[in-house]
Amino acid sequence: MTKKTDKIILDNYESEILEAYESGKLVPSEPGIDFQAIARNTIKKNQKINIRIADNDLAALKRRAAREGIPYQTLIRSILHKYASGFLKDAVNP
Repeated sequence: MTKKTDKIILDNYESEILEAYESGKLVPSEPGIDFQAIARNTIKKNQKINIRIADNDLAALKRRAAREGIPYQTLIRSILHKYASGFLKDAVNP
C-alpha cells in the first residue's frame, strides 16, 4: 500500500518513517558518529581486479553506461556492489 503526499508517493516503510518524524518519535543519532567517513570508507576503491569479458558484453556495458552518462567502469563497479550487497537479485534464482 502506498500513501500519496504532495505528489510524492510513499510506500509503507517510507510512510512509517514520515509519521514517526512528524510525531516526534525519531531521536537524533549519537553525537560523534562521522557518517561522512563511513560513507567514504564504503565507496573506497582499494582493490584492483582484472577480468576477461566477451567483446559483445563489454560493448553492451559501454552503451548502457553512455546512456546513463557515467563511465563504464563506474557502471560495472555499481553492478558488482549492488549484487554483493544483496540489492541486485538474480532473476532466475531470486
